[in-house]
Amino acid sequence: MIPAVPGVDLASRIVGGSVVAASDESFGFKERLVDPAEPAFVPGTFDLRGEVVDGWETRRHAGPGGDWAIVRLGAPGRLCAVDVDTRFFSGNHPQACRLDAAVLAPSADATGPDVPWTTIVESTALKPDSNNLMTVTDRRRWTHVRLSLATDGGVARLRAYGEVIPDPALWSDVTIEVSGLEQGGRVEWCSDAFYSDAGSLVAPNRPRNMGDGWETRRRRDVGPEDHDAVVISFAVPTDLKRIEIDTSYFVFNASLEVAVLGAAVDVDDEQGWAAVSFDIPVLSRVRLAADARQVFVVDARGVTALRVQAYPDGGIARVRASGTPTAQGLQQLREQWAECS
Repeated sequence: MIPAVPGVDLASRIVGGSVVAASDESFGFKERLVDPAEPAFVPGTFDLRGEVVDGWETRRHAGPGGDWAIVRLGAPGRLCAVDVDTRFFSGNHPQACRLDAAVLAPSADATGPDVPWTTIVESTALKPDSNNLMTVTDRRRWTHVRLSLATDGGVARLRAYGEVIPDPALWSDVTIEVSGLEQGGRVEWCSDAFYSDAGSLVAPNRPRNMGDGWETRRRRDVGPEDHDAVVISFAVPTDLKRIEIDTSYFVFNASLEVAVLGAAVDVDDEQGWAAVSFDIPVLSRVRLAADARQVFVVDARGVTALRVQAYPDGGIARVRASGTPTAQGLQQLREQWAECS
């Protein structure tokens, strides 16, 4: 099972997040704040800046205003929580922080005096060497966040968890990769994630190696119908046209076959995905090639989520589902956009 998280990390480099400015980065580079990898630390490793840290760290004595860093979200959206991760920073962690957010064009100067910043997390004390998870209650859509420290110090990662809010103007009259993380696609559940996280199935980038995909443990004494499975949801109902199953880098351990089923219902808040019936045939059971991208033409209408069934086990790097939003789906996007503006 993949671990429960508050939402998609909208600040991650995986979806194009970028640290566009910082007050100082004397000891640790600001870009590490949005690194998707977990922070690490090797004590006693030094370079010309001092002990090597895996995070953003400023010089001592920042002054009364503290330090700050501005992150442009890779996928603009509605935030539900932020994690100011201070792991491996103990004697040099910041005392407290505040989170502000704004809506700006990608090319705008986020450091300008006229930027309309809104505080979304009031000043909160930070624990050393810890994940500091903070709830965001403001339901608007944001493009940038500013981490303001009460003092100087070091932060390993800034995770901005939330929900992607796609621009309906970009979905009108075109085919969209609706399963993609940048378009609001999400991995909701998987049967097994022994070797790697199923969340990478919807990543926008090409896989880099065998660890950048979904790989399950080896099943033993299985029958012809036994399989692993993963559920991927879409932002809105979609008429599907293409399904791509990518087994890149899985040479000797790719899934042998795959079948794809769809659902056309919204999730029940109480029972969740366990109560959803996947009764729309999207892709009949088909043989997969190892270390290859295979694209299948499909015709499935009004699909809100997919159940990808991998027979009997093995590895898949990416699943890409492309189509056009239904009339209802496009209207849903427009209403969501208006609600968050």
